[in-house]
Amino acid sequence: MRVSARVDYAIRAALELARAAQAEDAGGPPAQTGPAGERAGGVRSSRGIPVKVERIAQAQEIPRKFLENILIDLKRAGIVRSARGSGGGYQLAHPPGEVSLADIIRAVEGPIATVRDARPEELRYHDAAEHLGEVWVAVRASLRAVLEEVTLGDVASGELPAPVARLAANPDAWIPHLASFGWVSPRLSSSGSGAAGSGPRRKSGRRVESRR
Repeated sequence: MRVSARVDYAIRAALELARAAQAEDAGGPPAQTGPAGERAGGVRSSRGIPVKVERIAQAQEIPRKFLENILIDLKRAGIVRSARGSGGGYQLAHPPGEVSLADIIRAVEGPIATVRDARPEELRYHDAAEHLGEVWVAVRASLRAVLEEVTLGDVASGELPAPVARLAANPDAWIPHLASFGWVSPRLSSSGSGAAGSGPRRKSGRRVESRR
């Protein structure tokens, strides 16, 4: 899975709103106040109070214009809502614990797993590739197992679901895996994932396990 800048920015922006909601729930200082220190909208809820675009952009170092377009998509999907006025901004439309990372991805980029812009179950393969569709469906299932289970609340609090935490705790998960036969795409080598020809080699007729 290649995570685009748009997805990365969208999740980080939503996490800023989740943090504001959690701070409000905890009775902490409001992330933003209106005139005379009054809470924006006068509403205290698990969705938090509105956070201005400028604050989100600065906190997460996201280009403002890019962020504005992302927030529009999230609003259209019903994930965030906006408030006008001096105390306005954006806030989550649902509690952080009810919004999954998959929800964010689908809102800004569509399905979490596609092959040639088609959903895995829509593909038809023949002959030697007959069972390839099953592989792509399994890949999507593995992504769902993480992205649909982890919520904004989980990430903002640093308390991931146990199965996901176990995956992240595996030291091997933090090690870049290279191609099996010693060649790495120039696209990867140029991004610092390893120089072409530097991957594991086949030795003594035994295949080196693929690690990527």
